Order: sequence, then structure tokens, then C-alpha cells
Amino acid sequence: QVFTFNRVEIRVQPSAKVKNGAPMSIICHADISKNTDFQLKHNFTIFKDGKLVFTTVSDKEDARYEIPVAKSSDTGDYECTVKADGKLSFSSSIYVWVAGMTKPILTADKKEVLEGEVVKLRCELPEEIPPLEFFFRKIKTNSAPKEKRVPERNQNFSEVEYYVEEGDNILQFDCFGKRQVRSGWESSQHSNKTLVTVKEPFIKPTLITGPSSNVTEGDQIEFECSTVVAQMRDIEIILQKNRTILNSVRDKKFLKYSTVATQEDSGEYLCKVEQGAVSKTTKLNVVVSELFPKPTLSASMTKLDESKDLILNCSINGFRRANFSIVRKSSRGDILLKKSRVLAMKVNVNDTGSYTCKAEVKGIAKESKPVRINVYAPVSKPTLSVVSGSPEVVLGKPLQLICHSAMGTPPITFTFYKGDEVKKNVTNDTYAMFLDEDIGLNDNGGYKCDARNNHSSGVKTSNILNVTVIVPIRDASLGSVPYGEVEVGSDTAFLCSVKEGSWPIDFKFFKKTDHEVLLHEVREYSDRTIWHKKTMKRKDTGTYYCMASNRASVDVRSHPITISVILAAWQKGVIAAFVLTAIAGAGAVALWWFLRKKKKAKGPSMEMSGSALAPDLTSEKLTRQASDGNYYSGSGYIEDNENHMKSTDESKGPDLESAEVDYTEVEVSTLDPHREIDSVPIHFPAPEQKGTETVYSEIRKTNN
Repeated sequence: QVFTFNRVEIRVQPSAKVKNGAPMSIICHADISKNTDFQLKHNFTIFKDGKLVFTTVSDKEDARYEIPVAKSSDTGDYECTVKADGKLSFSSSIYVWVAGMTKPILTADKKEVLEGEVVKLRCELPEEIPPLEFFFRKIKTNSAPKEKRVPERNQNFSEVEYYVEEGDNILQFDCFGKRQVRSGWESSQHSNKTLVTVKEPFIKPTLITGPSSNVTEGDQIEFECSTVVAQMRDIEIILQKNRTILNSVRDKKFLKYSTVATQEDSGEYLCKVEQGAVSKTTKLNVVVSELFPKPTLSASMTKLDESKDLILNCSINGFRRANFSIVRKSSRGDILLKKSRVLAMKVNVNDTGSYTCKAEVKGIAKESKPVRINVYAPVSKPTLSVVSGSPEVVLGKPLQLICHSAMGTPPITFTFYKGDEVKKNVTNDTYAMFLDEDIGLNDNGGYKCDARNNHSSGVKTSNILNVTVIVPIRDASLGSVPYGEVEVGSDTAFLCSVKEGSWPIDFKFFKKTDHEVLLHEVREYSDRTIWHKKTMKRKDTGTYYCMASNRASVDVRSHPITISVILAAWQKGVIAAFVLTAIAGAGAVALWWFLRKKKKAKGPSMEMSGSALAPDLTSEKLTRQASDGNYYSGSGYIEDNENHMKSTDESKGPDLESAEVDYTEVEVSTLDPHREIDSVPIHFPAPEQKGTETVYSEIRKTNN
């Protein structure tokens, strides 16, 4: 018995899109090939969205999953598997859409409510499967419905609460649901409408005034606010004017409030009744007629000098019978000056301030607008000075001046002058500042300032301030005489000069070493200075420069110059004579040695003895000569000269320590051994020589 699965397929009847409530069938079909006609058991399994919904065993090649009433929850992806005799095959999936949703059911917990109470609603979709969205609507006559959206992920019903507002007489509620499908959102029908009746807990309040609707300043005015209450519980009545609470009562049906009317009492009044979340209001506009106008305060002068007379007069236009008083305003309260219409006084600076007058008729008091009185003391003569303290300024730098007047009532106007030209006007209390940023080379004076205020004495002028302009140092240079090379022991003059700069000028001379060494400094009322350095020494060789500065506080440095201290002419002559003497001495020794050899060669006895003794004698002689210090062949000291220099150095004192060592090269020619003497050819064995020999002599030189 051999079989094989050709394919497994799934289909829907009548179609993949079914109306909500209609029947539908999910059919799983197995296409199998067999070698013979034999019975085969098939295990059919149908899945929806991956969850098992139907299974059966049959010897037929088809299995049918019947859904007599399709609901929106039956929407989803279906697939089936077929298993037979250990073999298994799958179908592809098919999407089934059950269009439409069941109608929701709406219920309310109350059919009759009071204003301010809450209605609880429940909307249910019994045949739907979450997630769902519920929409509740509150419907009022002649107004658009108010809608609330509530998503539910885990249940097929939802509950909300609606607050019943003032004016909600008859209310209707309904709801509907939505679910998300592959093509978008799908909505249900609207539920049944639920009717809720609303009752008032109290009526809108009534607000009246008495005893008359025509109110004049000084009249007694009474307000009464009342309402009708269904339940006398937590009820409150409030009377307001311009957000200000005038009076309130609790757990009563009416409120009364009375006062003496003033013109400020005109305006809109509000009576508000509150119980829980319910609030109802009534408004009333009140106009209070004026009994008399506000008084007017006049002054003989508003700006006057100290010790002058001031007259204040208080009046009411078209009304004379009133109680008048004149007061001065103060941060600590009003100061009563006089209970009268007129006040005359001699003023001083302390009387500066604001004044008003008050008038009272029938208990109604009114106040005039304030009048500002300014009393002035004259300004004192101003002083003009430089802010930095010193009456000088560096060329190119700004100059800041201050003008100060010790006395005088502010505000004071200060005027700055540069020469006869007005530069700036400043109004301040006691002083003013001026910044002159245009300082020229010839701006050496002519600053002054004026001070004036509202006193009749007029303008006061300061003394003229002369300011010195300091020219900064520019282009310092250094020279010397002699320049470049200076002989030991001679004097040198250093000249340091500047192109421009205000006097006095501080000059400083430096020598460059590992650190800067100050050699000389001087202050000059000139653009140059000369420094004489006596007795130059070898250690004075080096690089020099100078630095110049003045009150501009800017150091200007010259270019450096190099001074070399060399030997004097007489010192060079001594060294040359010494070298020539050494060369002559060496020649004399060589000649003597040659003549002595010649003399020994004249006899046989001398030859015999000379041949044996000559080398020893010659060696001894050379050794002795070297030890005597008359001659030295090769590199070393010429002792006699050395001793002579040492004695000379010792006589020089401390300068010996600074002695320097110089080496002088001397070429010494050797005698020709084949030279003829007295026409007799005599041959001496001579050592092999190449060229000339070099004799080195060390000469110690002092700084002198």
C-alpha cells in the first residue's frame, strides 16, 4: 500500500468575505495518489491565527468546519494540516474577513439625576473579542454631542462617568465600538439610546438693591441675594464685586449686605450660589451718582528756590461747603499740614514732595490728584579732575574726567568743555563722567565743566584743568665709540638715544649673559645719554643693549651691538719680540753644536774617541740644554720666557687669575748635514728630517 500527498488546500464557502451573522464553512481538502484502492485514515486539523479551532479523523479526503453564525471575531488567517499513516502535509493560509460588528448594548446606572451628580454608563459588545475601542456620546437638544473614546485591550465592554452640568435638563446617551482589521478600522452600529432626566438642586439666584434703584453718594445701599433650594445641604451664597468677595453665607437661602454708597461703589455685582459641583450666578449693574466732584489742588509754583514762599489752594468746582485739609504724601503715611483750603509756607529743600488736598461732605471724603513740589538749593562750584588722579595722559590713550558738585539739589546738568568747544552734556545727581578718546599732541590744557540745576542762581564753572600729554618712547638705539673692537685698558663711550618721547627718560644699559645684567641706569631730561665705561678688559667682550622708558610705562629696547676687547699694540710687540728671541736662540744652539762636531773631527784620536763619545756627549748636551731651558724641540714650554711671564703676572696682582693661554707656531729650519765649511767637505750623519719642525710655546697673557 503506497500513497503520496500531491497537495493540501483550504477554502471558504461561500467566500473569503462573509457578512456578520451569515453561515460559513472552512473546507480542508487532501489530494492523495495511491498505488491501489485501499482505505486510509486522515487526521484533519484547522488553525485560526495559529490556534487550533477544529480537528477530525476521516477516511474521506475532505473535512468541513461549519460556522453557522459568523461573527467579527471569526476574522483571521486559516490553514490546515493532514496526517495519514505517519505522513504529514500542510496547506497555505487563507484570510477570512467577517464584515460588520454586532450592535453594542448600553445601560445607565440612573434614570433621574440632579445637576452636579454623575451618571455611570456601560457599553458592551458581547460577541466581540478584544482589543476594542468604545465611543460614548452625550446628546443634548440643540447642541453637538460630546464624545468620549475609551480603548479596551482585555475586555469586550467599557464603563465611563458623565458629569451633569447646569442646564442639562433631558439627556440622551448612546455608544458604538470599533476594531482594527487588515484593511483598517471597522465600526459597529450605534447602541440603543438611553434617556436620563435632570433635576435642579436649586434655582438661579435673585439679586436686588434697596431702598431705591437711584443711589447717590452718601446714601445707604443694601444688597439682597436669594434662591430656592431642593435640599438644604452644603449650600453657599457669595456676593462679589470685581473679583472681591463682599459677603457670604452657608446653609441659608438668602444673603444681605449694606454700605454707604460712594462713587467707587459703581460697577457690576455678582451673586453666586454653590452646592457641590453645581454653581449658578446672577449679575446686577449699579450706578452711584456723584454728590460732589473731586477737589483740585493748585500751587503758586511747582519749582522754586529754597527760602521762597509757596501757596497751596484747594477748591471744588461749583461746591464750597466742604471740610478741607491739605496733606503731604510720605512713605510712612499722609502728613496733615493744615485743615484749611489755603496753606502758605516758606520752603526749604526738605519740603520737596507730593501734596494733595481732601474734602469731606456728608461723610464722603474725596482726594485731589497729587501736585509735585520741587525746592532747589543752588549748586556749588564744581571741581574737575582726572579719574586716575594724575593730570596727565599718554598720547593715544583715552582721558577720563569727572566733574563733581558737592552741593546742589539734583538733577544737576554738567557740561564739559575742551577749549571753547562743548563736548558733552550729562544730567545726574552730584557728578558726571567724560571720556576724551581724541587726545592729540598739543592737547595740554583747556578742560573745564559747568554745573547748573533749576535754581535761579544759574551756572557755576570749574577751574581750568591743564592736562599734560605724555609722548611714549619710540625707536631706541645704541652706539659706541670706538665701535666693534676695543683695546684692552682703553675707555669706551656708549650712547643711547630715542627718536621721540616725553622727558624725563630713564635709560638703562645691559649686557647679555646667561641672564640680563644691568650695568648702568640714569634719568635724563634729554632724548639721549652717554655712559663712559673705563678700562675695558677681555671679559667685557660681549653683546650690549639699552632700554628707555618714561611715564608712559612702556619699555623700548634697542638693537644689540657686539663689543670685542682685543690686545693693545704694545702687547702685540712684546709677544712678537719674545717669539723672535726664541727663534734666534734656537739657531745659535744649532750652530754651536755644528762647530763643535767639526772641531772634533780634525784628529785621529778625536775620531776614535769621538766615535765612541760623541753620541753620549751629544745626548748629554741636548738633555742639559733642555733642562737649562734654553731650547726645546717639540711641544712644550720655554721655561725662561715662562718664568719671565710668571714674574710679570705676579706683579700684576689679581689679574693673573683671568690670564688666557695662547699658542704660537714657530717654524725652525734644521741645518743641512752636507753643507761645506771652509771649502772642506765634511759629512755628518744626520737624522732623517721631513720638511720643517714645529715648536710650540705657551704664553700666558693678562688682561692688561
